[in-house]
Amino acid sequence: MHATQRSRSLLSCTLGATLALCAVSAPALADMAQSANVMAPLEVDNYGAFENQMATANAMGVTAVSVDVWWGKVEGAGDQQFDWSYYDDLFGRITNAGLDIVPIMSFHQCGGNVGDTCNIPIPGWIWNHYPVPASDLRYKSEQGNESVETVSLWADSYVLSEYQEFMEAFEARYSYLASDIDEINISMGPAGELRYPSYNSHDTGTGYPTRGGFQSYSEPAKSDFRNWAVNKYGSLSGVNNAWGFSLGQVSDINPPSNAGSFVTNGEHFNTQYGRDFVRWYHDSLMGHGYNMMDTALTGFDGAFADIELGMKIPGIHWKMSATDNTRRSAEIAAGLIPSDIDLNSPATGHGYADIVGVAASYQNEPRGIVLHFTALEMNDDPNGNGQSLAQTLVFWVAEEAEAQGVPIKGENALAGGATTDTGWDNIENAFDYASYSGMTVLRINQVATGGTGQYRYEQFINNYLQVEESGDFQRTVIFMYGPTDAGQDMFIRGGIDHNHANTSLGRNCQTWNTECAIRIQHNNLLNSTTASWKSGDLYLDWYGLEANQGAGAEGTAMDWTTSNWPSSWGPLRTVPVDGYGESALNTYGDHYWMLDVQMDCANTVNGWFELKSYISNGPGWEGNISQSGTPYNSGNHMAQCGKINVFERNSNSVQFVDF
Repeated sequence: MHATQRSRSLLSCTLGATLALCAVSAPALADMAQSANVMAPLEVDNYGAFENQMATANAMGVTAVSVDVWWGKVEGAGDQQFDWSYYDDLFGRITNAGLDIVPIMSFHQCGGNVGDTCNIPIPGWIWNHYPVPASDLRYKSEQGNESVETVSLWADSYVLSEYQEFMEAFEARYSYLASDIDEINISMGPAGELRYPSYNSHDTGTGYPTRGGFQSYSEPAKSDFRNWAVNKYGSLSGVNNAWGFSLGQVSDINPPSNAGSFVTNGEHFNTQYGRDFVRWYHDSLMGHGYNMMDTALTGFDGAFADIELGMKIPGIHWKMSATDNTRRSAEIAAGLIPSDIDLNSPATGHGYADIVGVAASYQNEPRGIVLHFTALEMNDDPNGNGQSLAQTLVFWVAEEAEAQGVPIKGENALAGGATTDTGWDNIENAFDYASYSGMTVLRINQVATGGTGQYRYEQFINNYLQVEESGDFQRTVIFMYGPTDAGQDMFIRGGIDHNHANTSLGRNCQTWNTECAIRIQHNNLLNSTTASWKSGDLYLDWYGLEANQGAGAEGTAMDWTTSNWPSSWGPLRTVPVDGYGESALNTYGDHYWMLDVQMDCANTVNGWFELKSYISNGPGWEGNISQSGTPYNSGNHMAQCGKINVFERNSNSVQFVDF
């Protein structure tokens, strides 16, 4: 089920009298995000809790669940020995919950990264599968330690065919779910990210907030570096001349023998050898990114050929504000940025032009290629222990993605960041001022079990998620005459009468109270007094304050208008500029409060709907109305969708005017 077909969410209240107050929890028709996803647990072991969380997520308007498809879990028994039983069950539960799936082709180990609570190694047979030592398939660090979390990129020529076979088997198994899969994410390194395992558990003292460790000391890596250097300079003599070295043979070309002093002395910035080493190290990672995406495009060329693909890069935000030679060193050790360009310049994406360029090079593909970036919830903390510029980095990467025409989506880096107001303020700031077009929350339990996480993600969905929904949206205006005093505002509630809907229309409004509500999108958000009441106001309904409306709303807010603003009232106020005052549509006089919305006429009764007005801080509800010419009897005003409707409080009169 795609987001465009998402099942209806209930307006969460207990129905009483027609004008009973209750909160609304419903998907929004909003602005900037095309997806609002959640991550499943690394490995689901409590299906009851997970299904409850998915039910909550669906009601919130979440679009899909991101799921790690662990290579080691499926193909751990042997080459081409696939066991899909766990995913057969899991995918069925997700789609039954009304949610889409974003599978991650997880060619990395589960375990050894921040927040990992499972132990699923990559297939053990892979280390003995080729006519080379296992050490040639692994990253080897400057400390001499080998990582078993992923296969080294210097073994791509061996293992890419295995990745392709796995993806082809996945496509064959789940081709029937093509319409339920929104995106397929391709793991390109540890934690599924395009990076080296530069701060992972196989080394000591390389985690946050250190410079990390270089991972290019295996024999294949060193051989590749030697070939690269000789090819660049033409000969060993050329290498010596460029670097100021006196190496006796090609085998003397090596990564730094003391990586610590190499960085602290600034050799990676200030010497040709250092700049060349980091350039080769960085470009090797970029080549791996291209290899992985090429393999995915080939592997998913059948039933999944139209599904967009995604890749992820991490927000390595520490050591960014260092004032010594360790500045940007954590990013360099991870392979994300080179050292031979201006890392302060927007022209280079502050170092990220190359890695964003991996995704950019595929933008002419018929399917979409999406870049995912983490750390959206984090603050800058330049003077703290981590010397972090996390929020700055969030914007740098988004700016470069926008410059290269790459769609970019965001994630929180740490689960706790999705449970705080500060974290969500930062996330919303990124969506307000950068080019992020989707959000995936780490993890579902952080936002589907109550508390700040759930409230803020639901608020985010209501305010940012753009959902293409079916319907017949037409501009509809309501004028309601009602003199008011200072401090008084007018609201309306409305929709379809519950009894009429149940007895004559076959709509069960007791079970699905959205059946008697009408979706709206406000056209006028300029009035500072009413703007907060309109934000999060998704329905014309009978139920009062919706979940994400500003406090004090008594329904759907209207704006005071007049046909003439005399100079004696002070500076001219108009609806197009100020959100209230003179309106070209008001040809009737003072005190005609106006509602201007796009309304879903599909949920009306042949174009008709009911409404009643309320004036705050005094007059309250108007009395019953006996309007003639209506499709059924009602004690409320009855308006027509797609027209200008003119009423007076406590009066049976009505005018219908075409636009």
